[in-house]
Formats: sequence, structure tokens, C-alpha cells
Amino acid sequence: MSPALNSLPLNIPALTSKDRFLRACRFEPVDRVPVWIMRQAGRYLPEYQAVRANHSFLEICKTPELAAEVSLQPYRILGVDAIIVFSDILIVAEAMGMPLDVPDSGPVLSNPVRDAAGVRDLRDFDPDRDTKFVGDAIRAICKQAGPDVPVIGFAAAPWTLACYMIEGRTRGDISHAKRMLREQPHVVRGLLDLIARATAEYLKSQIAAGASAIQLFDTWAGELSPSEYHAFELPATQQIFESLRGLPVAKILFAKGSATHLESLAKSGADVISVDWNTDLAEARRKLGRQVALQGNVDPAILLGAESPSAESPDAGSPGAQSKVRLAAAAAIAKTGGLGHILNLGHGILPGTPVKNAKAFVEAGHEAVLSEPVEVDKAD
Repeated sequence: MSPALNSLPLNIPALTSKDRFLRACRFEPVDRVPVWIMRQAGRYLPEYQAVRANHSFLEICKTPELAAEVSLQPYRILGVDAIIVFSDILIVAEAMGMPLDVPDSGPVLSNPVRDAAGVRDLRDFDPDRDTKFVGDAIRAICKQAGPDVPVIGFAAAPWTLACYMIEGRTRGDISHAKRMLREQPHVVRGLLDLIARATAEYLKSQIAAGASAIQLFDTWAGELSPSEYHAFELPATQQIFESLRGLPVAKILFAKGSATHLESLAKSGADVISVDWNTDLAEARRKLGRQVALQGNVDPAILLGAESPSAESPDAGSPGAQSKVRLAAAAAIAKTGGLGHILNLGHGILPGTPVKNAKAFVEAGHEAVLSEPVEVDKAD
């Protein structure tokens, strides 16, 4: 089956960004599709580079005024519908007792966890004391953006944070974590449980500070087989979302490699499943129906336009590149009709992305006409 589009007039009055975003998370009618971009505050923005020139990455994360400023930059520049706090998923690992350094070559966690003794060495922490800077940044963002704009808090999903804690550093190689999963499954379960409990408290602190949505990032979900995901990652993720039950917050789960785990992701307790660019949105909607909303999922590489914005690659940031970006955004929305859908990328925006292309992506989402996808035979 493939989706065709049948225009559906939706006589919904204009909504605030916050109302629009939260209604989309709840699969309720909206006036237009909300749009934001994973890693929207970062290296592709000259304004961020100007701040970064004078401050280290961790200094920005841990200085609420700086974190708020760079969080607000894409809201002012691109017109996105939601602001995600500028922070890092490894802040939780550091708070649990692992020294963190973030050189230009990538984050490094000292004393990686490789056995039960390593898990025992980790500690619980008080997010209102040990990571208070994150809550303070959210409070500053809420104050500056006002009550009509949603602020998103976030953390790593348990398996992803466990991978970083086990590897110490990673550039696509999580062989130690996968070996530990096979050879010491009880230790991995203990680590996931400890991470889940700490993460739940960390997110509660962000919600108390004003976050109206939270997102778990599961970058390494695709490295697990369906049975491994169901046995290890799903219970830990459910534990986090269950701890947030009853709180006034939308819960989003992003999983890279989501196509393999769609049905399990829908059982996590998330309100929204954010899927990567290898997952077909129409297929995801067909499989999951309306039990969860969807987020995503344009390939971030499309926003590059060309390999680099140079004389040899004039397409980057050009009207032709922006047209391709708009078509990709429209195609993603067409897969869902824009209902129960938050337009985003299928992973974080890439550092070399021209700002004009990012703007075109956001504008395409704002201009898309909502419609109802209906099922037709492939032969049609």
C-alpha cells in the first residue's frame, strides 16, 4: 500500500507555537505542521561560532546565560517552532562520577565502565544541585522566549549513554559495549537501571524548570537486534517514561535505526517517535497508526545542497539547493498528511549546512498544506 493525498480542510484557528507543538505531540488537529531541527543550535550558525570562539563547549553548556543565548539563536534566525536547550547527553555521565572532557576531537569520559565494580563506582546525583546549570538555562530560555514557545529538554536514552560510558569515547565503534552485552548481561542491566533512575530525576528537574517537552536520544539503538532491544533497552526506556507519568510534558523518543524497532519504540511510553531518514514515514504511520505521533525525517545531507559552499560547488545555499530542500520537506509531510507529525530531520543538522537551506526547510514546513493520507493499491 502507498499513501495518496486527499485535501482535508482543517478549520483550526491560528495557534501559538507551544499549543501547535503539544497538539501535534498528542495527535490533535493543528493549523500547520510544527518544525524544529535536531542540533539546531550549533556549528553551522555563524552566531554560534562567534560565541564558541571565546568559550569552550563545556563552558557554554555550564553557563546558563551562554547556553540560553545559543539555544535561542535558531529560534531568532530560522523561525523554528521549538527551542531545545543547549547541553550535552554526557552531562549525566559526568554527574554520575565520570570525568568529562570535550576537545575538538570529540568527547572523552575517563575511567570507562567495563565490569560490575565500575558500575558500583557510579553515583546517584542531585540534578537541582549537580546539574543546576541545565535547569537555570531552561528557566532563562523560558523567560526570554515567553510562555507561547515550547522548550525541549533532553537526555540520552539508557543504552546510548551506557555505550559512551563503556567505550569512554566512540567514533562509530561500540565493540566493547556489544561484547559486554553478550558476556556480562547482568552488569549491563544493572548499568541501564542505574542510568534510567538518574535520567528520570534529571528530566524531572528540566520539566520543573519549564521544559514542556523532553526527548531521549538513542543514537545506538540500531546496533541492537530486535530481541536485544526488547530485552535490554526497552525496559530501561519504559522505566524513564513511566517515572514521568502524570507530569505536564510531551515525551519524544528518537532512535537511529528506528525501522528495526518501530513496534518496540511504540511500547516505550513515548508520545512521539522520532525516526531516522532510513525509516519510511508512511510505513511507520501504517504500522503504528495513531497510537503515537511521528517526528522527522528528512536526510540531513539534503540540507547541505552541495559538498561545500565554494566556487567549485555553487549549488550550496543556492535557490536550486533550497528548492530541493523544500521538496524533501514537502515529501516528508505528504507521508503523514501533516497530522500527528512534527517536521524534523532524520538526525542532527550537519556542521556545513548553509543557513539559507535550513531556513528553506523551516519555511517549507510552515507553508505545507495539511491533508489526510489515504491508502490506495500500489497498482494505482
